[in-house]
Amino acid sequence: MTDLATRAKTRATLTTRAALASITMAVFLVALKSYAAWHTGSVAMLGSLADTALDLIASIVTLVGVRWAAMPADDDHRFGHSKAEALAALIQVVLISISALAIGWRAIDRLNSKAATEGLELGLTVSIIAIAATFALLAYQRHVIRQTGSVAIQTDHLHYKSDLLLNASVIIALLLDQWFGWRMADPLFGIAIAAWLLFGAWRAASHSIDQLMDKEWPADKRQSFLAATADYPELAGLHDLRTRTSGAYDFVQFHVWVPGDWTVEAAHERMDAVEEALQDRFPGTEILIHLDPEGHTDRETMLPSSLTERI
Repeated sequence: MTDLATRAKTRATLTTRAALASITMAVFLVALKSYAAWHTGSVAMLGSLADTALDLIASIVTLVGVRWAAMPADDDHRFGHSKAEALAALIQVVLISISALAIGWRAIDRLNSKAATEGLELGLTVSIIAIAATFALLAYQRHVIRQTGSVAIQTDHLHYKSDLLLNASVIIALLLDQWFGWRMADPLFGIAIAAWLLFGAWRAASHSIDQLMDKEWPADKRQSFLAATADYPELAGLHDLRTRTSGAYDFVQFHVWVPGDWTVEAAHERMDAVEEALQDRFPGTEILIHLDPEGHTDRETMLPSSLTERI
C-alpha cells in the first residue's frame, strides 16, 4: 500500500470515529435536554436543545460526508471525492442557521410574555453534565483535526464549541431569572445564542466555500512552497503557479522554463525527481509540473501578471 493510500485509510478511520462520537454524544444530550426543557420552560434551555438536536442531524451529515470523501477516485471522479466534506459542512451551516432563527423567534415571543422559568436545580444539573461531556468530545475532535485537517470535523467541532457557551448561558439565565427575578434574562440570552450561532455559521460557510471554489492557498503557505522550490535549480524558471485545497489534500501545479536542448527523457527524469522530493517535504500534496521551452508563454492559459510572476 502506498504512503498516500495509507494516509487516506488512516484519515478515513479517524474522521469516521469522530463523527460517530459526535452522534453518540448528541443523542445523549438531546434526551437529557428534552427532559430539562419540558420541566423548566426555559427558552435558553430550549435553544440549547434545538442546537443539540440539529447538531445530531449535522453529525449524521458529517458521517456521510467523511465516508463519501474517503471513497477512492473512480471513472467519474478522477480527482477523488474529498470535496464531499465541504458539501457536508455547508449542509450543517444551513441547519445551524435554521436553528438560530427559530431560537431568536422563540426568544422574542418570550420577551413579550415575560413568563417565568422553573426547575432551577434540574436545569443547572443538565447544563453542567452537558458541559463536561462536551469538553471530552472537543478534546477528541481536536486530536482528529490535528491528524486529518478535516473541514467537516472542524465544522462539527465549531458546533460543540458553541455548545459550551450555550450551556453556560442557560446556567446564567436560569440563575438571573429564578434567583433575582429578572424575567428578561432568559429570552435575552436566547437572542444572544441565536446571534452566536449565525456568526459561527457564517465562518464555517466561508471556509467550505473557499474549498469548493478552489481558492488559492494563503500567502504565507504559497511563499513557503516557493521557498522550498528555490532549493532545486531545475525550477529556476517556475511560473504560472496555481494552488488549491480539497478536503485534507493540497494540489499544486506550475510551469517551468527549461533549456530547449533538453531531451524529453532527460526533462521527464529530472522533474520526476523534483516532484518526489517536494512531495516528501509537503505530504498529502499532489504536484503537477508542466514544461515550457525557455521563454515560451502559452497564450491560451495566460493569467494576470500578479499570478504568473515568481514571488
